[in-house]
Amino acid sequence: MTFSLSGSFYWSCCDPSTTLPPQRVRFSNIMEVRQLPSTQALEAKLSRMSYPAAKDHESMLRTVGKLTVTDVAKISFFFCFVWFLANLSYQEALSDTQVAIVNILSSTSGLFTLILAAIFPSNSSDRFTLSKLLAVALSMGGVVLVSFSSMDSPDGKGTIGSLWSLAGAALYAVYIVMIKRKVDREDKLDIPMFFGFVGLFNLLLLWPGFLVLHYTGFEAFELPSKLVWIYILINGLIGTVLSEFLWLWGCFLTSSLIGTLALSLTIPLSIIADICMQKVRFSWLFFAGAVPVFLSFFIATLLCHYNNWDPVMVALRRVFAFICRSKHRIQRLPEDCEQCESLIPLHTVSHDNESFCL
Repeated sequence: MTFSLSGSFYWSCCDPSTTLPPQRVRFSNIMEVRQLPSTQALEAKLSRMSYPAAKDHESMLRTVGKLTVTDVAKISFFFCFVWFLANLSYQEALSDTQVAIVNILSSTSGLFTLILAAIFPSNSSDRFTLSKLLAVALSMGGVVLVSFSSMDSPDGKGTIGSLWSLAGAALYAVYIVMIKRKVDREDKLDIPMFFGFVGLFNLLLLWPGFLVLHYTGFEAFELPSKLVWIYILINGLIGTVLSEFLWLWGCFLTSSLIGTLALSLTIPLSIIADICMQKVRFSWLFFAGAVPVFLSFFIATLLCHYNNWDPVMVALRRVFAFICRSKHRIQRLPEDCEQCESLIPLHTVSHDNESFCL
């Protein structure tokens, strides 16, 4: 049957006297219209513009969207108390326990950040994924091991310092998630001006605390010595101004989760400082807990770099499909839920021509 069809087709093509019926091709009369989500409207508009026009438009948007001095002052007033309490908790933890333990316990802010960012998302990079949760759980597992390594403190200050560290971690998570929700882009906020207003409001509003602490006998007020003034200036310039500026800038450029997990990068230096300067000896639990905390930062960086890639969820779906022996089905992409689809009929088609529609 196949040979006869091929032969007839061959003779029909070679015989000039044979006329073939005209081939008609009709396209479908259905037009599909997709509307991009509003979050991609700016990128779609810039992609249709020339490069010089796109650069001019981008610079104009930066100028127009930049926050005024009044807006920066309002944001600073809202966050000055949260920033003060977070730093107070961290400094109290440093006075009650060792530096390395404080830094590792402070890295638990990644868990608080992951939860708060899922509840109050600022952009797509704050989306909750199972892989991010496991990365934070890996960090938390290291924190548990480090906490066990400090349980042998005879004066009980290790437990108090751990509580201060956890309180500071939660406050830092609230601070970074809320400020990213208020300011969506780093070019809208003048970060040095923001921290300048934060320091100004703390100076104007919190100075009565000196009198309260002094007359209640909780902490006597006295002028610091020359050496303490030097330590205050160095800590203010390096430990507060420079580190807070770079940390907040990095959180705007990446994500709030990466910014909070980046605190774990201070762990190796703090360990070396405690071993060399204070002759502190750490048990094997401390080092076993420091490794996963340090590793979780790089895992979270890879997950956010590849557009919230979730390999754990993909692996679980494949295992579930293999166990259930289910057939492969076409799955909608995560972006499809943000798109609306419309089918617009151009004209009606007769039943005779339906077989020719592609």
